[in-house]
Amino acid sequence: MAYTTINKSTDYFNTKLYTGNGSTQNITGVGHQVDWTWIKHRTDTEGHALFDVLRGALDRVQTNSTNASSSQAGTVTAFGSDGFSLGNNAEVNANNGSYVSWNWKANGAGSANTDGSINTTATSANTTSGFSISTYTGTGANASIGTGLGAIPHMAIFKRTDTSGFNWFVYHRSLGAGKFIILDTTGAEQSSTSIWQNTTPTSSVITLGGDGGVNASGGTYIAYCFAEKKGFSKFGSYSSNNNVDGNFIYTGFSPAFVYIKQTNASGESSKMYDNKRLGYNVVANWLEADDNQAEGTGSNQIDILSNGFKLRATNTAINASGGSYIYMAFAEAPLVSSNGVPTPAR
Repeated sequence: MAYTTINKSTDYFNTKLYTGNGSTQNITGVGHQVDWTWIKHRTDTEGHALFDVLRGALDRVQTNSTNASSSQAGTVTAFGSDGFSLGNNAEVNANNGSYVSWNWKANGAGSANTDGSINTTATSANTTSGFSISTYTGTGANASIGTGLGAIPHMAIFKRTDTSGFNWFVYHRSLGAGKFIILDTTGAEQSSTSIWQNTTPTSSVITLGGDGGVNASGGTYIAYCFAEKKGFSKFGSYSSNNNVDGNFIYTGFSPAFVYIKQTNASGESSKMYDNKRLGYNVVANWLEADDNQAEGTGSNQIDILSNGFKLRATNTAINASGGSYIYMAFAEAPLVSSNGVPTPAR
């Protein structure tokens, strides 16, 4: 039986490591057109730097900040068919700096989506991989926007871009439409009907309340939406036991990237892992979406396996006693390809 329709995950998502040169350079070898890149300096306290094709080159938002989107000279100067180009800004290209970039393919410049009560300014959607980027202007009243996915979103990340002081709002199917988490803080899940109107997304739209973080009148926004695709992406939850021989979380593929956030208690940063920065088990380094800290290293965290990941730390950020967590994962390779070929263990 085929376990996926995506045999080569790097056609749609890939982690690319690079070393800065303090000048200009082209980063290639991503393996696909880059429509969204998330960059972090691994050994310095530069903030997270996120760029996408809809807002355009140089226009940066940061998951560790409530700042508005702003043009940053010398950052990502162009998107390419196999990577992106950089200027000399230390945030993305300091001389001898060590960087990680997580890269997704959508569908280029896209076009307006009219499925919701708000027409998006543009929506760039890849229905094969279940990923879309949308920009839109809010109304201040209950509304909806089209995602272009043709499938129900399992996770969505929203940020107001025209003014500072607004958080990053995250919908996750495991929490439901009456709750959300804030990407840029260490807070636990929160409840509100003014974010998603307590309405589960459909295969065409995601529903918005009138909160200024997602839908202020005249406010402009960026939305990154994800539908789960078997063998390529997984958006789920787990409970933990605070044991170094921790729970195994089945994804149906060997993960290339894993994001984890505790939801039942505040005070813990989200953790992000990938298959490139260390490259072997036990994965013992991490980055945190809500702060600008350099990469944490030296403490066992997770094992990346052929069909999921296993918790290997008593760190309460991923494995507290009685803890509840959500996760987002993208594949290095499916457990079994569409041709019935199994993926070997690492």
